[in-house]
Amino acid sequence: MTDPAETRHGPGRILIAVYGVFALSATGRAAVQIATKFSDAPIAYILSAVAAVIYCAATYALAKATKVSRKVATAAIVVELVGVLGIGALSYAAPDDFPDATVWSHFGQGYGFVPVVLPVLGLLWLRRTR
Repeated sequence: MTDPAETRHGPGRILIAVYGVFALSATGRAAVQIATKFSDAPIAYILSAVAAVIYCAATYALAKATKVSRKVATAAIVVELVGVLGIGALSYAAPDDFPDATVWSHFGQGYGFVPVVLPVLGLLWLRRTR
């Protein structure tokens, strides 16, 4: 096994930066949604907050780059992938349950579909630096 710190070198720096941007944007979006109009779409806004926590965990774990943090990053990114695929599909199947967009609704359409691509890239990077 290579040095776990390799996750934060080369393309890993870009990956960490993108995760950081998503951590900030998802956290900000969830905070505003929950603070200003929670009763409009509580499920969607709670899911935005969950996405924010997952992005924060993945960002931190990728940047920390230890053996344990690699496992945390892998778990967070797998949950992220399942979440974006599940919520993405559900937001099309039951649009009334998502009256307002979340980071993961419509597979991240509001974010240029980056939310559906990012976990795939994250898992590939973790595998490559294994």
